[in-house]
Amino acid sequence: MEGLLVLLLIMAAIAVVVVVSNRSKKAQRERAAAELEPVKRLAFEDVTAFGEELQRLDSELAGTELDEGARADYQRALDAYEAAKSAGDAMTGPDDITHVTRIVDDGRYAVACVRARVAGEPLPTRRPPCFFDPRHGLSVTDVMWAPPGGTPRDVPACALDAERVSVGADPDVRQVMVGPRREPYWQGGPAMAPYAAGYFASYAVMNWMMMGMMFGALGGFDGFGEGDVGADAGGDYGGEAAGDGGGDWGGGGDWGGGDFGGGDFGGF
Repeated sequence: MEGLLVLLLIMAAIAVVVVVSNRSKKAQRERAAAELEPVKRLAFEDVTAFGEELQRLDSELAGTELDEGARADYQRALDAYEAAKSAGDAMTGPDDITHVTRIVDDGRYAVACVRARVAGEPLPTRRPPCFFDPRHGLSVTDVMWAPPGGTPRDVPACALDAERVSVGADPDVRQVMVGPRREPYWQGGPAMAPYAAGYFASYAVMNWMMMGMMFGALGGFDGFGEGDVGADAGGDYGGEAAGDGGGDWGGGGDWGGGDFGGGDFGGF
């Protein structure tokens, strides 16, 4: 009888462990799904915006004979759109959005190349997307701008946002939901870091700057302060940008060190 009681107690303990484990796994799945859903929505919105840009390009090119280079760039843009859709559908975690936004950024540059070739102009310099909303496409210039309470710094902007800032108007900033409020995407918390990385990773200084801003806004990520960002900056804005654009995006003081590393922009 005593042995049977011990066996029943062991079986009951096992049952409790199984139930607790299942509940924990379910909670983890629900939490992961909750984290993924807004990021997946961001990816869908960006891919959709890129698709709309391709539609406008198609209308612009109606009846135009494309040379070999323009055809190749146009196909590259179409391929990027399909690849971005597939990557968005295949997302299983928030970090996967980096791959989506990197593909979209490549596709937008291909679109810019098509337009330049058709117009008989030199191919555009590969620049970062518009800081205020990467869906605006390639930036065309840098503007002096600061968030509320921050120090003014040069940031890349599309033509329309550059015009707005030049006359003292607010730029058209990408907004995301943070709890019940809409906030600039750089205040969206850690989930925005991989989103921004896909657009800005080829430009080393801005990549770290974006992450420093987002994590700095949460009071963390102190490692991207004085030394780390400046060291990663290198000479001419890192990676691809050095080959494509050169000194416009140099590292050092403006983007490196304490300027954007959780300091001036860390208090959004």
